[in-house]
Amino acid sequence: MKLFLPKQHGAWAMTIIPFWLGVVDGGFLWEHIPFFIGWIFLYLATYPMLLLFKKKKIEFYKKWTMIYMIPALLFLLFPLLKMPSIIMFGLLMVPFFLINAYYTSINKDRALINDFSAIFAFSIAGLASSYLGKGLISYETILIFIASVLFFIGCTFYVKTMIREKKNIQFKWISWGYHALLLIISLTFGYWIVAIAFLPSLIRAMIFYGKTLSPMKIGIYEIINSTLFFVVIIIQIVFLK
Repeated sequence: MKLFLPKQHGAWAMTIIPFWLGVVDGGFLWEHIPFFIGWIFLYLATYPMLLLFKKKKIEFYKKWTMIYMIPALLFLLFPLLKMPSIIMFGLLMVPFFLINAYYTSINKDRALINDFSAIFAFSIAGLASSYLGKGLISYETILIFIASVLFFIGCTFYVKTMIREKKNIQFKWISWGYHALLLIISLTFGYWIVAIAFLPSLIRAMIFYGKTLSPMKIGIYEIINSTLFFVVIIIQIVFLK
């Protein structure tokens, strides 16, 4: 049986990076392993679940929603039993899921608001994994959450300038200005390590703009950029501790 998998390959970085940054921040517990597995299955389940709102191939999407949702719920029982209050993070994700469902139902999956909503939901997973480790949401945790949200919003702007908005000069300046602003704000508040984490994003947004890159090459460069962000933010976490 061929697996039914999400087509948004960039979403995998958003699924993985905030979660493990939260683990680094909060401290690793063995429950993080089933938590992460459950989180992956939950992400896989939301893809066919959202497609149900298109009201096409209902039975097919129902089947795949259940195939992924059942193991998701089973694995997520481990962190829930460890710390029942962690369910609040799942509830925080619900409004963002509803936004995604709305945009899916009107066939505007690529709308910016839809992308931003997904980014917030993915980043909330980082809050949850950190909370599981230390039982509270600290200032450092909030900083990591904000950094993750801002980074992936930048990725969204960049990818759009390379594909769907590549002929939109106004969008180019929005992307460049946004990435530059991230550096300025980080340095203004004294977070020079965070500024370093954002720097490769600005460089690639400017250097690659206007170049003809295949979606595969764009994806590969984004994996490299996301890895750099992940490593540097870990250094920031260690520095704050």
